[in-house]
Amino acid sequence: MESKTVNTLKAHLALNVKDVEKSIEFYRLMLGLEPSKVRTGYAKFDVQTPPLNLTLNENSFNERGALSHLGIQVGSTEDVLAMRERWHAAGLRTFDEMGTSCCYALQDKTWVADPDGNEWEAFVVLEDNLPETSPCECGEKTTEAQTPIEAQASASCCAGDATAAGVAQVSAPVATETSAAETSPDISQFADCGPADCCAPTAVKITR
Repeated sequence: MESKTVNTLKAHLALNVKDVEKSIEFYRLMLGLEPSKVRTGYAKFDVQTPPLNLTLNENSFNERGALSHLGIQVGSTEDVLAMRERWHAAGLRTFDEMGTSCCYALQDKTWVADPDGNEWEAFVVLEDNLPETSPCECGEKTTEAQTPIEAQASASCCAGDATAAGVAQVSAPVATETSAAETSPDISQFADCGPADCCAPTAVKITR
């Protein structure tokens, strides 16, 4: 039997938020557009590029649940930097990872976080389908503009020799933190992700 072609319009993402007004302001700046619908405790953004139906639902909650992070894949490192500049110009605090190994791929990326700690990355895949034995790209590229950081992560993420406490001391990826408005959320928790725990944010200490 011949299958019928489905007219797929766009993906839908519904996020629980604690304060819908704060979240509306963040996503207005991040996406560069106005919400298409706003009601009490609810907002909807109709994003055209990439196609996305994003809704914000105000609810009280204490934990983030199973959500790891969210992202927008772009075509080049120049596009990543353009997204970063747009976010920074809007007053959002950004955090860069360049030449980092994630999801068995070599990537350049920049991050922002919304008021509830949901992390968004704009990223480009530079090299895909890396073998499982590929080493993590941790701190191998450094420029004067980059901020050195120190991180603690589990042995599955760019693991080095385990400490006595059973926690591996690792070098974080090339990263640059860009300051913005004081009201922007703190995203200093971003750190490198190894293949086993892809893109799982880990607390990092920023050394200025």
